Amino acid sequence: MKKKDTRILLVDDEPDILEILDYNISSEGYQVKRAKNGVEALAKASEWKPHLVLLDVMMPEMDGIETCEQLRKNPNLSELVIVFLTARSEDYSQVAGLEAGADDYITKPIKPKVLLSKIKAILRRFKGNNSKNYFEVGDLVVNREEYMVTYKGQELNLPRKEFELLSLLASKPQKVFERGEILDRVWGNEVVVGGRTIDVHIRKLREKIGDKHFKTIKGVGYKYVD
Repeated sequence: MKKKDTRILLVDDEPDILEILDYNISSEGYQVKRAKNGVEALAKASEWKPHLVLLDVMMPEMDGIETCEQLRKNPNLSELVIVFLTARSEDYSQVAGLEAGADDYITKPIKPKVLLSKIKAILRRFKGNNSKNYFEVGDLVVNREEYMVTYKGQELNLPRKEFELLSLLASKPQKVFERGEILDRVWGNEVVVGGRTIDVHIRKLREKIGDKHFKTIKGVGYKYVD
């Protein structure tokens, strides 16, 4: 996807931050729109259908967590990538954001060049990393081309990173994927996220599909069990 065709929605209640983000990202060639709160973000996202949303956590009227949850409920935005902007002291927000359906997070403050590098890396992973587009594992069916997962005949609405993680693990049942490989193939090696990021997503998948399908190999990683 070319930069000039890539739509990025910026959501923050601080005008100065929006101005700085807009200037740097649009100067790089991306299409940019702004929203000053969650309510406005939902309206603009529904109308404009951005590819990426950079979303602040602490906002009036509707905070970033609730905004993320509402965005994930919109079936027309199933391929939307959501990245939280969090202050370094907001460790709880990072976990809460991932649980709400965010794909990643970036800590503030951040230098413009580093921000643009992270955005580029995130968008490069937009189409996913697994070339096997359709497969069945027992009661689980994964269709990457249609971005669809069904389990026991019921369609599951999974956030992007949960979908990619499940696709990776289920693509080779019984294979143990090391944590480093999971981070590299699902989150990308250019974006630094903590190891707990994987644990949060595994827990969410266990809640939706069943604990029996995900086995933890202590000190190594995870595998999918049919």
